[in-house]
Amino acid sequence: MIQVAAAIIHNEEGQILIARRRQGKSQAGLWEFPGGKIEQGESIADCLQRELQEEMGIMILPYESFGMNEHNYGELTIQLIAWKAQYQGGVIDLVDHDEYRWMFPAELGQFKFAPADIPFVERLMVGANQV
Repeated sequence: MIQVAAAIIHNEEGQILIARRRQGKSQAGLWEFPGGKIEQGESIADCLQRELQEEMGIMILPYESFGMNEHNYGELTIQLIAWKAQYQGGVIDLVDHDEYRWMFPAELGQFKFAPADIPFVERLMVGANQV
């Protein structure tokens, strides 16, 4: 099993950053919450800060766990660990993705997400629809 961290990054307007996997990558064409593999001895917060700097050129501040989901993709099983994070700055420059968007939680249902990310999408959308 591979441990992967995902960042639920929000901006000052309450929008969340999502990104589409580039062609040639696993899960190509599907949307996800950006992040990456957790390295040996690395904390989840450190992993997310490193991955977002490497993959998008942005700075984030991870601050709270959002849960964990295991998903079997057939050839491998991943444990996806999500953390909420605040966008701190930087200009987005895509490496592993071919598109990104800032969306309000209630709008996330318009996108086809990677299976491991779907439980987090559902939680965000439920929370957005509560008064």
